Amino acid sequence: MPVYVVDSNFFIQAHRDSYPIDVALTFWKKVKEIAHAGKIVSIDKVKDELYHHPSAPEKQDALEKWCRANLPVDFFKDTSLHINSYQSVVNWAVAKNNHYKASALTEFLSAGEADAFIVAYALTDPNNTTIVTYEKSDLLNKRRIKIPEPCNHFNIRFINSMSLFRELGETF
Repeated sequence: MPVYVVDSNFFIQAHRDSYPIDVALTFWKKVKEIAHAGKIVSIDKVKDELYHHPSAPEKQDALEKWCRANLPVDFFKDTSLHINSYQSVVNWAVAKNNHYKASALTEFLSAGEADAFIVAYALTDPNNTTIVTYEKSDLLNKRRIKIPEPCNHFNIRFINSMSLFRELGETF
């Protein structure tokens, strides 16, 4: 079964821009449904980007509260199991040091940044894994490594959220 791995911006941009949790109830109901059906997953590093106040519920924003209350317990996958794939992504990024600024490499390879890890997770089974992200390829950008760049190198498929829903035949 193909797996769709969602980037943090799948949640963040939806909530902030198009589908606020307090307005677009059917969108979030559908996200919950496809998450519980195992059609979408994410990784622990995305969880870290979404969950800012694990021990202080009163400081959690609406998105963090929604994720905690609605996503399956096993939704966020452990990336430490994919260290060999991560090393391949690191090697690719380091080899691009003549194109990207040092700050772009530092950010992309930061342990707290999800992008390299989400690519590494998908790299373990690139024929059956698609990354869902709002990021778009920008080969001229030297200040930031975007998910599509390593995906293109490793032949990992990536799509946006509306393409995800279309491929799954889901409406909301």
